[in-house]
Amino acid sequence: MKYTKRQRTDIVIIGGGAAGMMSAITAAELGAGVMLIERNDRLGIKLRITGKGRCNLTNNCDTDTIQRNVIRNGRFLYSALKAFGSEDTMRFFEKLNVPLKTERGNRVFPVSDKASDVADALVSRISELGVSVKKGRVTGITAANGMIEGVNTDNESIECRAAIICTGGVSYPKTGSTGDGCHLAKSVGHTVMPLRGSLVPLESEDEFCAQMQGLSLKNVGLSLWGSKSGKVFQDLGEMQFTHFGLSGPMVLSCSAHMNRESQENYQVRLDLKPALDDKKFDLRLLGDFEKYRNKDFSNALGDLAAKLMIPVLIRRSGIPPDTKVNSITKKQRAELVRLFKAFTIEIKGPRPVDEAVITSGGVNIKEIKPATMESKLVKGLYFAGEILDVDAYTGGFNLQIAWSSGRAAGKAAAAAIRG
Repeated sequence: MKYTKRQRTDIVIIGGGAAGMMSAITAAELGAGVMLIERNDRLGIKLRITGKGRCNLTNNCDTDTIQRNVIRNGRFLYSALKAFGSEDTMRFFEKLNVPLKTERGNRVFPVSDKASDVADALVSRISELGVSVKKGRVTGITAANGMIEGVNTDNESIECRAAIICTGGVSYPKTGSTGDGCHLAKSVGHTVMPLRGSLVPLESEDEFCAQMQGLSLKNVGLSLWGSKSGKVFQDLGEMQFTHFGLSGPMVLSCSAHMNRESQENYQVRLDLKPALDDKKFDLRLLGDFEKYRNKDFSNALGDLAAKLMIPVLIRRSGIPPDTKVNSITKKQRAELVRLFKAFTIEIKGPRPVDEAVITSGGVNIKEIKPATMESKLVKGLYFAGEILDVDAYTGGFNLQIAWSSGRAAGKAAAAAIRG
């Protein structure tokens, strides 16, 4: 291809999301000449919508806790997290005049509750540092003798001494995350682990899910069971019923534990009364039944379950709704206890990847140096953010991965330029 333009810079950063902007700022602060290429009209498109527009930018906890919340390849991140952890992230943004607050679960948000404030602060810092920002799509990487030489876009060739790929995964494709970076990585010999959506709602064909659409349950237990692997996840918290199945924080987390390659069938089990064991819940049920002893069964569960859920519980219990409470048998009551303590939902599978919070899979971390994020195959090529085969639970952990890996890549690339 004949290019109309040819440029030169020290470092090209491909992708203007969280990791890309952190890489650009870090390298520029260390004196490197930086060019940031982003295919969208503005930087930080995905960052601006994260956390429902509030931006849960990190989790206020120590490195060990962050690693425990990384589902895949958390050990790989040890050096990057030690060098730039959540405290460093909070200091970084407060220096950029973004006041922060810590909420439930140690989730950290801007005081303004505006994700745009986080993105705009990064954009302002990039501008202050003189980073060259270009709109375009990188179509290829050039390397010779195992060393980076440049990148190609739709209409120009850019010579550089280092390149950092920060293009994200395949979740939220409307924001530009379409897997371009993985194609670039493959083109220079890297292995890309299978890409799929993670932290994604789950579909169920059980009709009662749609009947309870909009119902949010708090402080319930949730476990995920595989037909081959048994129980693979357990948590206590919040979830919602939707027209297609299940959503909410616990559901997103449990989706990350589904093995898509095993053709396994999955089932979610809800413990609607996790504070009570079977025996104690049976005693509670006896108390309620005594209170409503002369009522129909259909009118006896108001103290135990949400209004939307009562018709479903009655139908699944097998107890006729017009049965007088004082005539319910011990066997029927035992079945009701089982229903409250193990309310089952058959899972058809995950929702489409464009509804996923993050991407699972990416560039094989065995081919990347963990302290610097540099490729082991091509000198001067680095990776940061969601393109790496690492992913974590919700709670600010995935953005912390972006900040830490972006910082490591930007610092190492700038050091290599100086050296």
